[in-house]
Amino acid sequence: MKNVLQRNGHWIVAFGGLLGLAFAVGVITERQSTWAAPPAGRADHATAQQGLADARAMSTVFRDVAKEALPAIVSIETRGKAARVASDDGEMQGLPFGDDSPFGELFRNDPRLRELFKNRSRTTPRTHGMGSGFIIDPAGIVLTNNHVVDNAEQVKVRLSDGREFVAEEVKTDTRTDVAILRIHADGKLPALRLGNSDAVEVGDWVLAVGSPFGLDLTVTAGIISAKGRGPGITEREDFLQTDAAINPGNSGGPLLNLNGEVIGMNTAISTRSGGYDGVGFAVPVNIARWVADQLVQNGSVSRAYLGVGIQAVDNQIAEQLHVPVGRGAIVNLVSPNSPAAAAKIETGDLILKLDGKEVTTPHSLQGIVERLRLGATYPMVVLRNGKEVTLNVEMKEMPKDYTRANFDRPVEEPQPAAGGKFAELGLEIADLTPEVARQLGDPNAAGVLISSVKEDGLAANAGLREGMIIEKVGSRPVRSPHDFRTALKDLSLEKGILMLVRTPRGGTHFVVLRQETATPQKK
Repeated sequence: MKNVLQRNGHWIVAFGGLLGLAFAVGVITERQSTWAAPPAGRADHATAQQGLADARAMSTVFRDVAKEALPAIVSIETRGKAARVASDDGEMQGLPFGDDSPFGELFRNDPRLRELFKNRSRTTPRTHGMGSGFIIDPAGIVLTNNHVVDNAEQVKVRLSDGREFVAEEVKTDTRTDVAILRIHADGKLPALRLGNSDAVEVGDWVLAVGSPFGLDLTVTAGIISAKGRGPGITEREDFLQTDAAINPGNSGGPLLNLNGEVIGMNTAISTRSGGYDGVGFAVPVNIARWVADQLVQNGSVSRAYLGVGIQAVDNQIAEQLHVPVGRGAIVNLVSPNSPAAAAKIETGDLILKLDGKEVTTPHSLQGIVERLRLGATYPMVVLRNGKEVTLNVEMKEMPKDYTRANFDRPVEEPQPAAGGKFAELGLEIADLTPEVARQLGDPNAAGVLISSVKEDGLAANAGLREGMIIEKVGSRPVRSPHDFRTALKDLSLEKGILMLVRTPRGGTHFVVLRQETATPQKK
């Protein structure tokens, strides 16, 4: 069956149903479908029949999962708060009797009345939103996204049977974009079973359910495209990626596996058109459940934290540390008065394990940390200067206002002191005086200041810029141009030089400066 849609003057033809069936049956050849040719024999006919049976079985699974899940999925409508805002341009923003009243011309033409009302505040219209959610407790607990209900004055929940309820309680967690609603209905409500998102694998079939564009209870199918995504949507990210169609209004709806269990909550899409482009993101249900449990019990979320900035181990950093790519998370910042500072964690440490669990990415470390018990002490294994060291970390509650953005500071143009030139690196450095550190917005900063960067040099190509601070070269802290020169003696550009640098706004990260050597040519 063919659906033809017209958008912006272009015809888009979707062959999803027929192509999906043919693919599942497995009978499409490079140039010709076997459906168009007579059977070659009983064996080919039997294979085709088996493929058709498999396709029908898959269709039955989709149908059964949808039938079981739909009664527990809800549509959500929100009404925002009206706000009064003052004019910022000195123009009259509204008339006391309405813009279309018979007195309109009087007020517009009389200078005295214009002056009286030109700074009159106006009321912005109420905002209205829509989204999806699903019942996780028969007593009336609904799980959805924070951004679906954020700043709403009223949240209305519509069940699959048409009943509507105004949410009596709304609790949210902005860090994970998770929210719970409480509604009161007579009797028990149907609830979805929550699965285990850690067991999900790339390639698994999934169904996404929700109310895209206000079309209630819409089901789409796809697979898990990737895991551990961090597209920069929320502070705490470990998204599942799927190609199941997700559109505006799907937010908060469930992502289901073929057992009918929720393994994720549809949250966002990556799109150029504003609609479905084949890349959607869902909060893993293990994270959503952990957050929801605390919201139900306490009304807010308490989470542990380390107080470090961390960076993924890419190919160049892995070579410098002599570890496989993707093993651990490297520390590029330690926050003062944090659990990390108390445990003597240092910048440059590669965190390998925490509480006996392997750390593979920054996201995996965040996932381990935030669920640890507050006040308890856990062993952490780090790689420091080529050796594994075990530290003991006492977990504390993350401050409510804690975020990496807390390190951002206003920056003045620094006036560097005398330093040294390093032509082979393509940069010049200077002493980092207390006055320069103050101008950079961080009086406690320590290192050497990059005072000049050669265009197209090694430093520039590695992303170094004037005003950055180099805190470490290799494993050595540097506090002066002399320290910097000494640290370089045992290192080579052919093998690469690892540096820890701080930006003028307080963020730190590792870079590798490497001199690319020419490949020998055979003669």
